[in-house]
Amino acid sequence: MNEPTEPRFHEPGGRWRTVAFGPVLCVVALVVELATGPVVHWVALPVIALVLSGFAYVMVVAARRHVSVELTAKTLRLGTEELPVEEIDAVLPAADPRALDPERWETARPLGELSNVPRGRTAVGLRLRGGALVRAWARDDERLRSELEALLAERTDPPCPNTP
Repeated sequence: MNEPTEPRFHEPGGRWRTVAFGPVLCVVALVVELATGPVVHWVALPVIALVLSGFAYVMVVAARRHVSVELTAKTLRLGTEELPVEEIDAVLPAADPRALDPERWETARPLGELSNVPRGRTAVGLRLRGGALVRAWARDDERLRSELEALLAERTDPPCPNTP
């Protein structure tokens, strides 16, 4: 069985390589300026690269804090909210995109501190012990759903008897 700290599913929310996009773009602009014209913006391009990197850094830190997902054998963490796996009663079926009326879980509270499912993520309906409905979310919702279902199946399966 997996250790509680070993993630079964992980999405970081933001990638650090995003911070490098601004400086790379400025290097490309510098090469173009050197190759095509008499004016080279020696001061402006590094300043722009620093500004773009600074904004990207702030966005990546926020994404890694508020939009990351991690599932271990013991907890499901979405952003800064942690939900013990033992509180999950069932993983609900995926929503039908052609249905006229949404499922009840599609309007339930999303897990995490955000007011809705983050952009680019898809909701996974969960029923908690006590009957409450919530929405987990991930970019790879199918894998999150299958890992959650596997965890619940492991919890409900009786242990195998030892055979001689």
